[in-house]
Amino acid sequence: MSDTPRPVPVSFPEFEPVGTAAWQDRIRRDLKGADPEALVWTTADGFPVQPFYHVEALAALGGAPQPQVRPGATGANWLNVPTYAVAALSNGHAAIDRAADALARGADGAHFDLADAAAFDVEYLHSRLPLATTYVGYSLRIGAAEFVERLLLTEPAGLRGFLRFDPVTDHAPDQAGQLAELRTVLTRTRHLPDFRPLTLNGAFFANRGGTVTQQLAFTLAAAATYLSELPNDTLTVAEVAAALQVQMGLNPNYFLEIAKLRALRRLWATLLHAYGLPAEAATALRIFAGTSTWSKTTLDPHTNLLRVTTETMAAVLGGADAVSVAPFDSLFHDPNEFSDRLARNLPIILREESQLHRVADPAAGSYYLETLTDQLAQGGWSQFQHVQAQGGLPAAIGMVLQELHKVAQEQFQRIADGTQVVVGTNRFQNPQEQFDYNPKKLLRSRDFDSTRAAYPSEVLRLATALHFQRREKKRKRAAVVMLGTHTNLLILQSFMQLLPKEERRAIKASHPEGTLSVLFSTPEGATLMYATPEQFGQFARVVCRVAPDEPGFVPPHLLNADLATMQEAVALFGFKEFTVQGYSTDDVLARLQGR
Repeated sequence: MSDTPRPVPVSFPEFEPVGTAAWQDRIRRDLKGADPEALVWTTADGFPVQPFYHVEALAALGGAPQPQVRPGATGANWLNVPTYAVAALSNGHAAIDRAADALARGADGAHFDLADAAAFDVEYLHSRLPLATTYVGYSLRIGAAEFVERLLLTEPAGLRGFLRFDPVTDHAPDQAGQLAELRTVLTRTRHLPDFRPLTLNGAFFANRGGTVTQQLAFTLAAAATYLSELPNDTLTVAEVAAALQVQMGLNPNYFLEIAKLRALRRLWATLLHAYGLPAEAATALRIFAGTSTWSKTTLDPHTNLLRVTTETMAAVLGGADAVSVAPFDSLFHDPNEFSDRLARNLPIILREESQLHRVADPAAGSYYLETLTDQLAQGGWSQFQHVQAQGGLPAAIGMVLQELHKVAQEQFQRIADGTQVVVGTNRFQNPQEQFDYNPKKLLRSRDFDSTRAAYPSEVLRLATALHFQRREKKRKRAAVVMLGTHTNLLILQSFMQLLPKEERRAIKASHPEGTLSVLFSTPEGATLMYATPEQFGQFARVVCRVAPDEPGFVPPHLLNADLATMQEAVALFGFKEFTVQGYSTDDVLARLQGR
């Protein structure tokens, strides 16, 4: 006798259907007189999110949309593709060896982000990762045609993977020349069905704090440029569309990110329809989703593991075809086996243990997610039309960057006043945290990413930690740390929150807009100051002994010198002290450090 249970229809006849009005009545009772509207929250794009959604939500959409199931695809088709950064002048051997090891341990492919494509050793790559059978992606900013030619000469049988060369999004110079190079790339790879030579850098907008609808709109604007500009007598618009792939960055807002990828597929069909292409062309879109840098922190860095898990789940459930998970410590550590393994195994766990590959479109039919998908699609298309009305990309790149800057500033404001929580950074901080990296080396590094949401909080904590270390060790040198343009806001807002209510008082912000915050640290004390970017640049040249006319100098975030030199330079270049009324700089720093 078989132990296998027989399938029976799911039915709960003892429960009567409950309508929206009944749910609303129950919510009002549970709130005990509080206003139900208080449960509604608004996204950064201005969309209201209700506390619950019911079947009427689908009726408002004209019925339940069709599930997003691509022809021949199942939920198991997504690939685990780690990303490896390859520095300028490097032949990439170390990164290639890491990728080969990862493939042996469960990865499905590799993505190389190349600072210098000409130096990358393609022959060595082929010897470790056979190009005809291994899914490999390449990101580069110049030399795409020559690089692809080298790949094809190394492996004439063909390539699998993709090329991300997106001069429109990356606002590279010589657009006409870059587009001509792209036509060459597309022509040389048109016979390769498993290679996408035109991957859009949509992650650029996520990693600069763009809202979800901005990310959708600006990515569509870049795609529209290629669909309009690349076709010629030998390259059709259908071939350009078939070559396209989109790389998207994912942030930790779980449901919004799921809906973002679903909205992208819906908008892609609308965009291709505008170019006269059939609906089948849109189903061929491939999405390469990566965890973003915008949301990552150097403070309490193991919380990054929670962020990348949320982001990766959203990518998979939203319909990504490939995912790339960054190691949790990539902001401040060199590549290492421990964090590489955690990042590589995360998608494996989601697939093999959480079984997230069993359903192709698990969000289909969800009252909430279908509504959110529709809202994002409408908002994204509206913003896309706004960009196109300004001339499209690259003509409107100035406006795009300005809008990204505006929403980034708004996020810095929310993080500073605690409205937007970054666990371990502006909420639930560990004041006794011991860094397992060298804060001084990190602040001096040109690779330290200062574009992230948490950076103003981080640089202040790192700088003050260095100051207290210097004071305790009584080192007779001085340092100036560039805190950036957003840190003053953080100082004022965070300091106010740390004060007991009876101590709070008016704060005078003597920090003109557009200037940089700096921390001047001596063995005796520390002073918070501000300077214009030009003042700081001239000051850094003097301290670093760089000639005033030497081009390409990028001031480091941390400058050290003997006390007399530093005091003279600070006075010479007109740095101004700003104050938190009634408190010394040391009081402020000690409170912000939790001392």
